[in-house]
Amino acid sequence: MVTGVHHSWRYAVSESLNTLISLAIDEDLAGGVDVTSHATIPEDQESTALFVTRGAGVIAGTEAAIAVLEYLGISSHEVLVSDGTFVSADTVILKASGKTRQLLLAERTTLNFLTHLSGIATETKRWVDAVSGTHCLIRDTRKTTPGWRLLEKAAVRAGGGTNHRLSLSDAALVKDNHIVAAGGVLKAFELVRAKYPNIPIEVEVDTLDQLKSVLVAAPDLILLDNMSPEMCHAAVAITAGVSKLEASGGITLSNALSYAQSGVDYLAIGALTHSAKALDIGLDLTMGI
Repeated sequence: MVTGVHHSWRYAVSESLNTLISLAIDEDLAGGVDVTSHATIPEDQESTALFVTRGAGVIAGTEAAIAVLEYLGISSHEVLVSDGTFVSADTVILKASGKTRQLLLAERTTLNFLTHLSGIATETKRWVDAVSGTHCLIRDTRKTTPGWRLLEKAAVRAGGGTNHRLSLSDAALVKDNHIVAAGGVLKAFELVRAKYPNIPIEVEVDTLDQLKSVLVAAPDLILLDNMSPEMCHAAVAITAGVSKLEASGGITLSNALSYAQSGVDYLAIGALTHSAKALDIGLDLTMGI
């Protein structure tokens, strides 16, 4: 179940990206100019910028990089490596030509997008590779950088992962605090289903007894919270295909395969977005176009 991906996705990404770029450039200039470039570089000087990987990884964020260049009036550019591609170090992934001052103004913001999003894609691939050979999918969470959610979730897809809901309005996820507030797991589920009959509902359980109690309602998905691989295996047997199962909590790269082999459908991994190490990418400038 991949929720929240619909026809307005690309428009939403574009709007979010435009806002982020504007904020980033305004933050860099702080109402002034790039004093170093203005002092050392003639206004009409032109250059070519090569965006080069310094380490191996999966590329993501090229659309964001191009958007930064175009925001600053740099229209001559070429993406040489598409998102989702694994590359070695010293690979040129993007080329742009234009006024040197504008290229250098674009440098940090462009690299911030590329390195962060490629880092997420690379981390996601590690997890996807870790459960290779099973039917289990690696899925992200809402543990994203404020304002960056659409971009970070796109990077997860570039790395071979799949997306959970994009927002609180896409689907319901009945968690422990909802259960406490509603007076029980089944009661919470029934309240959501009554008010929003057409949306997907996921219910979090942390014991096998809770799992059994909610199965009578056949939710779309059940989140197994902080269960061991052995408990997940038991949950799969109990569920018998009535609902899809997602494991979350206590999962690491070293035990991911054990969880996947339990038979669950998804592993929810917050680290894809909140802890991914940036992929090292640099900009190399050459004079002339």
